[in-house]
Amino acid sequence: MNRQIAVIGGGAAGMAAAIQAAGEGAAVTVYEKNDRVGKKILSTGNGRCNFSNEAMGAAYYHGSGTALLGSVLSAFGVSETKVFFESLGMRIKDRDGYLYPASEQASTVLDLLRYELDRRRVTVHTGAAVQALSFDKDRKNFFIGRQGKEDCYDAVILCCGGKAVPNTGSDGSGFRLAERFGHRIVSPVPALAALICKESFYKQVAGVRCDAELTLRTAGKEAARERGELQLTDYGLSGIPAFQLCRTAAYALLEKKPVVVRVSFLPDFDEETCGAFFRKRLASHGEDEMDVFLTGIVNKKINRLLLKLAGIRETQRAKDVPAEAFRRLQELYLGLETTVTGTNGFDRAQVCAGGVDCNEVTENLMSKKQPGLYFAGEILDIDGVCGGYNLQWAWSSGTVAGRAAAGTYN
Repeated sequence: MNRQIAVIGGGAAGMAAAIQAAGEGAAVTVYEKNDRVGKKILSTGNGRCNFSNEAMGAAYYHGSGTALLGSVLSAFGVSETKVFFESLGMRIKDRDGYLYPASEQASTVLDLLRYELDRRRVTVHTGAAVQALSFDKDRKNFFIGRQGKEDCYDAVILCCGGKAVPNTGSDGSGFRLAERFGHRIVSPVPALAALICKESFYKQVAGVRCDAELTLRTAGKEAARERGELQLTDYGLSGIPAFQLCRTAAYALLEKKPVVVRVSFLPDFDEETCGAFFRKRLASHGEDEMDVFLTGIVNKKINRLLLKLAGIRETQRAKDVPAEAFRRLQELYLGLETTVTGTNGFDRAQVCAGGVDCNEVTENLMSKKQPGLYFAGEILDIDGVCGGYNLQWAWSSGTVAGRAAAGTYN
């Protein structure tokens, strides 16, 4: 008789787990609380679905599960992911190692996964929130309770996600199910979200995008550094470099540590080269008013903000600016310091950091506390940086858990 497998959560990891378990001959049922599966996939990659990345490895991930990554990615990595999606009929576009469907539509990825669930005769229950999960040790069966019904299974794969974007179903309910079996949950915090800052001047530069380097300091010590296209908002810092710093900032704030970000608007300059640049500019444009003198260095809104912070009038001639004020201006270009007071929260975070402690699962992602209970995707304490890494973890972990659950409790 085929093994009866339940997958709780019909997101990326859940669909991968269901497809792979069914491919191993199991009878699979997916429980999804939303009215359709894969809702969160549609918003990935700005709707284009950056589903993986050719540059892959533990260095692109955080959390207690980095030791598991080697075995999981070896079992089902980028090359296997490409073969899998190509076998479903998807053409792939490679943009400097960032992988997208050739259609540049996230709906392509979701549609192909849904079609494959149908082909492999996976039963999908939507609008089906799981309220209870228990295990009968004598019969070695799991029982899933929902809406007054109770179903019995040989194994269960929890793919409920974390807490990011709760309106897609990731509301932390999976953590509560895991806790019933004695699992420790590493405190969840938003990751890949914008940073909210204390200063009031951001409204002056809201909407500006620029190349910048961000250095994050917690309790006075450098904790992380990122460079890329920064987006300034009316409340603080956004864009990929801010997103990459988010989890570190969020955990520091959780521990009540002060968090400061130093923004360099001239990331290719150090103090010496910046000083030489301005001295040369003064020699040829010293008669210009400062608003004109700074034109072309960075975005005009940034120039005007830094002038104001340095105490220099826009109409003041460059050669008349006191040396001390000019040094202050250069320091601001190289490192405007801003105090982080929070993140944009789970509602706008692309992913959740934290989750089920990966020291409590085996290499095939089975619980060390409860045989037959598996985990995949964001519910585990593994989160990746921007660039397709979190979806790759969903495909890889879903595949490993699905295949293992369909086999034995090894």
